[in-house]
Amino acid sequence: MIHSILLATTPTTLEWSPTVGLVMILCNLFAIVVGRFAIKNAGVGPDLPAGESKPDILKNFGFAELLATTSFGHILGAGLILGLANAGVL
Repeated sequence: MIHSILLATTPTTLEWSPTVGLVMILCNLFAIVVGRFAIKNAGVGPDLPAGESKPDILKNFGFAELLATTSFGHILGAGLILGLANAGVL
């Protein structure tokens, strides 16, 4: 009895679309911009392998900062995508 109730309440998942991808990209860019100005000890670890051709926003921005901000961006994006899908916007 309990198992059938739990199976009946399983939400449907959203199919991937370019809109979903755009939301994830925008969340990652937002997280990188926030992390650029919020991380106090930037550039302590290994540098990004882009050499001298990095954009100004990524100056003094290492591999650890990029990994941290994009991880935060994916968490933010997953929550935003699920929330927008549940609201019927996506």
